[in-house]
Amino acid sequence: MEKTFAELPDHWLVIDLEATCCNDGQFPREEMEIIEIGAVIVNGKTFRSVDEFQIFVRPHRHTTLTDFCRKLTGIEQAVVDSAVGFPEAMCRLTDWKAGFPDAVFCSWGEYDHRQFERDCELHDVAWPFGDRHVNLKKCYTDRFSLKRGEGFGHALGKHNLTFEGRPHRGIDDARNIVRMLPIIFEQ
Repeated sequence: MEKTFAELPDHWLVIDLEATCCNDGQFPREEMEIIEIGAVIVNGKTFRSVDEFQIFVRPHRHTTLTDFCRKLTGIEQAVVDSAVGFPEAMCRLTDWKAGFPDAVFCSWGEYDHRQFERDCELHDVAWPFGDRHVNLKKCYTDRFSLKRGEGFGHALGKHNLTFEGRPHRGIDDARNIVRMLPIIFEQ
């Protein structure tokens, strides 16, 4: 397992992001920007959701969502046009997270961690999550002795769980990741 937990944390901060994207090379992957933050605080002992946070974010570089992005996420242009910028979104997320200062940031894979780092750097926003990130995809891979990581939908299906909500929506993805925590950590 990525990290052996002598004791599970009191709270998990499960985050899933959606970002600007394209499938035709309109812009490089490094220029993707967060357009939705979905976060769930989870009790580390019971694996039950304690609180949720969701916010849309107005992109800075590529302000018009591609058709591919709108179809993938279901997020419409008007939603991001009226959303707050990344610095304000992070301020709100940080204020909300302050109620759970011990929460350990985790996500399915490294993408969300790296995307937060890129957007924080782009907007000169301080990193709000401390020095710890748990890659739940890696934990799952190690737990089940898999040769390589699995996509989230496939992992759900292996445990007879169906996705609840809309795939590729930050808050729905985060809620579904929460459902995998007891499976990953054998609870």
